[in-house]
Amino acid sequence: MSEIRPRRSVLAMPGSNARALEKARTLPADVILIDLEDGTAPEAKEAARAQVAAAVAARGFGPREVVVRINPPETDDGEADLVALASAAPDAILVPKVRTSDTLIAVGSRLRRLGAPLATRVWAMIETPMAVVKAAEIAGAARDVDGRLAALVLGPNDLLKAARIPPPGRAALVPWLMTVLAAARAYEIEAIDGVFTDLTDAAGFEAECAQGRALGFDGKMLIHPNQIGPANAAFGPSAETIEQARRLMEVFEAPENRDRGVVALDGKMIERLHVEAARRTLALADAIAQLSA
Repeated sequence: MSEIRPRRSVLAMPGSNARALEKARTLPADVILIDLEDGTAPEAKEAARAQVAAAVAARGFGPREVVVRINPPETDDGEADLVALASAAPDAILVPKVRTSDTLIAVGSRLRRLGAPLATRVWAMIETPMAVVKAAEIAGAARDVDGRLAALVLGPNDLLKAARIPPPGRAALVPWLMTVLAAARAYEIEAIDGVFTDLTDAAGFEAECAQGRALGFDGKMLIHPNQIGPANAAFGPSAETIEQARRLMEVFEAPENRDRGVVALDGKMIERLHVEAARRTLALADAIAQLSA
């Protein structure tokens, strides 16, 4: 099993806000997503770029994964972002408005030429109908030597606008979400649900988190620290789920069951194929515990 990293809560914040970057060092988010694209005004991009590169290079975010969303890589700002971040070495670089795998492979190739460590991965924003149509091809960049792809991140508001779906529209978008999720799972990478923008609707946010988890997403992109707790609760395994996974592992590891494909547990027939899911649940629970230690 590859390394499991919790990505229940992916908190976005503008790269131009030094105070927010400092506060992020203490927040219980799994991932800090620093935005140099939409969250940073055009006149502030140059200063924000230098500030973010310095903050990332300083390594003051503890166990949190640090991801930086760059400007479109074909733009001057996008190229400058890659140059600044290559040596700063964030955990990942989020590429916006991805439409084909060629963009990701070009970004990975550029990072290699700039000397960025292989540990710096690439995430891709899926925020156009073309990206949904080409989701499997985009996810396939994970298998390319220069792809570096580790996660797909949904941009539901952009998708709703492009599809001309009137608000709230989330239900109509589910087939699109599942297309992206299937692509991510086919290439064994992460899938992150998009933002919920109504900060006054806590119940609505929790419901959308629950739906995202039920659909199979690994976490959710957030826009406010108040959303961290509910997202962590929704996308993390419950105590009951952890206990059930432990019991399943114990049953299959018992000497009398080691060669069996199906066993009985609590009156239900459980297949050995569920062992891998149980093992991942326990690994995720351990990783979450280490974050909180």
